[in-house]
Amino acid sequence: MFRLLLTAFTFLGSLAAPVLAQQPPQRSECLAMANAAPRAMPVAFRQAAAAPGVEITYAGHSTYFIDTPGGLRIATDYSGAYQVGRLPDVVTMNRAHSTHYTLFPDKRIPHVLHGWSEDGKPAIVSTRVSDTIIRNVTTDIRRYFGDDAGSDMIRDGNSIFIFEVAGLCIGHLGHLHHKLDDSHFAQIGRLDIVMVPIDGTYTMSLGGISEITKRLRASVVLPMHRFATPLDDFMRRIGQDFEIDRRSERSFRMSRDALPSQPTVIILDGV
Repeated sequence: MFRLLLTAFTFLGSLAAPVLAQQPPQRSECLAMANAAPRAMPVAFRQAAAAPGVEITYAGHSTYFIDTPGGLRIATDYSGAYQVGRLPDVVTMNRAHSTHYTLFPDKRIPHVLHGWSEDGKPAIVSTRVSDTIIRNVTTDIRRYFGDDAGSDMIRDGNSIFIFEVAGLCIGHLGHLHHKLDDSHFAQIGRLDIVMVPIDGTYTMSLGGISEITKRLRASVVLPMHRFATPLDDFMRRIGQDFEIDRRSERSFRMSRDALPSQPTVIILDGV
């Protein structure tokens, strides 16, 4: 009788395992906190419960590596051209041009997330990998040579990716080509760290991206697409609202408790 019951439980467990593995990610804390009133937290408690941090490395162009406390490695706008250390476990991509994606990523990368879809519908990313929730907010993108003729913009062709890990909300604006409306900001929620393209030409105007950066009100701004616009131009536009922290390294660590009190642009020159 005991063996019969054990066999039955084992069989039921094997049926339940795939269901558990396919459960959607937990509710977004970044969206919840964006819609909630600020919470007061005693200083002593904050010190006792200091959150682990993430390590962020600027690899080049629009690719940042995010190493999480759980050992997950994420690469943004991954093309394979900008590699630092070991292969990432998760890559996100945007199909603007070949410096932002690859259709032939290394087969050892287990999670490849596209910011576009091939069927004309918005790409939907909402998943948990290890200690990180990853989701996206789609935006439109301009057509390039080789795209089908028609509208000047491809609807939902770009994704803003958001990574929720270690109490931090980290956003990557991707190859953003237009201003964001209220619905975009609502879907994004609160961001503590945001990666912003500042070329002023291939993505959007420097004035436009500066306005978006100010409205997002992230504690840390990380410039990317740095090849065309002098950094001084971007800093002049937001300098009155943001501190400037220029570093000779290409990596830094950040935790929820270590976020700067004044919004800060961190420029990593060690690339």
